[in-house]
Amino acid sequence: MPALIFDCDGVLADTERDGHLPAFNETFEEFGLPVRWSDEEYAEKVKVGGGKERMRTLLTPDFVAAAGLPADPAALAEQVAGWHRRKTEIYTGIIRSGGIPPRPGVRRVAMEAYEAGWTLAVASTSAEASVRSVLELAMGPELAAHFSVFAGDVVPRKKPAPDIYAFAVHRLGLDPAHAVAIEDSRNGMLSALGAGLACAVTTSAYTEEEDFTGARLVVTSLGDPPPEETVTRVLSDPLGAHPGPWVVLADLAALLPADGGAGSTASGPSAAGPPGSAPPGPDPRSH
Repeated sequence: MPALIFDCDGVLADTERDGHLPAFNETFEEFGLPVRWSDEEYAEKVKVGGGKERMRTLLTPDFVAAAGLPADPAALAEQVAGWHRRKTEIYTGIIRSGGIPPRPGVRRVAMEAYEAGWTLAVASTSAEASVRSVLELAMGPELAAHFSVFAGDVVPRKKPAPDIYAFAVHRLGLDPAHAVAIEDSRNGMLSALGAGLACAVTTSAYTEEEDFTGARLVVTSLGDPPPEETVTRVLSDPLGAHPGPWVVLADLAALLPADGGAGSTASGPSAAGPPGSAPPGPDPRSH
C-alpha cells in the first residue's frame, strides 16, 4: 500500500512563529545570552535544518566572547546541547497548552489514509519530543498511535539532504515511488525529492514565497469542509490533480505514478544505503 509521510513544523501545525521562535527567545533569556531573534531574523533561521544547528549560527567569535562562553569546542557543544534541551522543554509546553491549532485538513486526510490502509509516518529533523507533541496535538492520541516517527539526530545530515526520508522509507520497507511527502518548505521538498518521493507542499507562514519547482502539487493548505471551512488555494498543479475546495486522499494518490512506481529511476532504500548513511542529495546550501 502507499504511504503518506508528513513533515512536522509548518505542516501539522504552523509552529515556527508561535512555538519555536518564542521558545528560542525564552531559552536565550534564561541562559543570559545577548540575543533575541526578531520575526524577520527567524524567517532566515528557519532555512537552517535543526534547532541545535540554528543555535550554532550564533557562535561567532564575537558572540562567544560577549556571552562568556567556553572556547573549547567540546565544552561549547555541550553548552548548545543544554540550551537545546531547555528549548525543547519550553516548546513542548507551548504545544501542550493548546495555543497553536493544527493546520487545516491534516487530521482529516490522515484519517482517510489510515482507513484506506496507507502507511502513516512523520519525517522531521526537529527533536523527537517536539515532533511527538505536535503529532498528538494535530492527530489526537488514537490516530497518532498509528504513525511511525523519524525525527531528530537519527541521520547525519538535516534537510535539504535526503537522509531523513531515505531513512524513513528504509525502516518502513517502502518503495519511495509509493510514498507522498507533505512538506511546507523548499528545503523539505528537496529532501523528499532527493529520496525519490513525490512531494505535495502546503505553504506556511515563512515559506509562501519560496520556489517549489519539482513539487507535484502546491496549495495554501489541505483545507477543510464546513463547519470549520477552510478553502484551499492551488498555487501549482503540474500533474493536473485539480483538487476541489479541499484536498482529499484521491488528490494525493493522483501524484503517484500510475504503475505504482515500477521502473522508477528514483533512488530507493537499496540505492540510499543503510540507515544513517549519507545518500547523495541536493547541495545543502540550497534554500
